[in-house]
Amino acid sequence: MSDKKYEGLLVEIRPNGVAVITMNRPEILNAISWPMHAALEQVFVDLDNNRAVKAIVLTGAGRGFCSGGDQNSLDLGGHKISPTRSGRHLIRNILEVESPVIAAVNGAAVGLGATLALFCDVIFAQPSARFADTHVTAGVVAGDGGAVMWPLLLGSARAKHYLMTGEFISAEDAAAAGMINRVVPEGTVLEYAIGYAELLASGPREAIIWTKYSVNKMIKEQVHLNLDTAIALEALTFNSPERKEAVAAFREKRKRFAEGKS
Repeated sequence: MSDKKYEGLLVEIRPNGVAVITMNRPEILNAISWPMHAALEQVFVDLDNNRAVKAIVLTGAGRGFCSGGDQNSLDLGGHKISPTRSGRHLIRNILEVESPVIAAVNGAAVGLGATLALFCDVIFAQPSARFADTHVTAGVVAGDGGAVMWPLLLGSARAKHYLMTGEFISAEDAAAAGMINRVVPEGTVLEYAIGYAELLASGPREAIIWTKYSVNKMIKEQVHLNLDTAIALEALTFNSPERKEAVAAFREKRKRFAEGKS
C-alpha cells in the first residue's frame, strides 16, 4: 500500500495479516493536520476492505504517540470539508473496522491523539506514555470523541475532571483505572502490540469479528447519543476569544493556562 495516499502516515501490511499504521510527523510529536486527518479517516476504510488484513496496530513515530491537532494548521477557514463531518467520519470509521485495532502508545497521547488511542479495541502503553484531553485548555469543547470515550472508560465524575482540566494521567494510573489494558516495559510497546495482533490474526476470525461487533454496539450507542453535540459545540468554540488567545499563546510559545499535572 503506497504511503503517498496517506499524508502523514506510514502503512505496512505484513504477510501474517497484521497492518501497522504509524503516524509519521515525529518532529512535532505526530500532530495531525487536516490532510493527515483525512488520511486517518480513509486508511481505516481501506484496511477494512482489505481481506488480507486481520488485525491492525496504530502507533506513532519517534518519542510520542500523537500530540493532537496541529495548532498551526487547524484553521477552520482553510478547511474545505466540515470539521464536524470529518470528526464523525474518523470515529465511525475506526468503530466500523471489523479487524481488531490495537494501540501501541509509545509516548504522549493528547487531545485527538488520546481519542485515537482510546477508541482502539486494545491499548498497550509504555511507562513514559501519558494521556490527556487538552481541548478545554486550548479554549474549545472536548468534542472529537473525548466526551464519549473518557466517561465510558473512567466513569463520569473522573472523566469530567480530566476533560475540564486537561490534566494528564500516567500510563500506570490509566491501567489501574481500567482505561488501558496494560503497561509494558519501556521500548517494547510496538513489539508487544504486534505480537498481540499476530495472536488475534491467527485466531478464529468470525468469532473475533462478531465479538468485537457486539461490544462495539454499546460504544456506538454512546457515540450516537452525544458525539454530534460535542463536535458541534467544539466547532462553535473554535471562534471564541479563549480559543484565539490559546492559539496565539501556542504560536508565541508562552503559557496561557496552567499545565496539567503528570
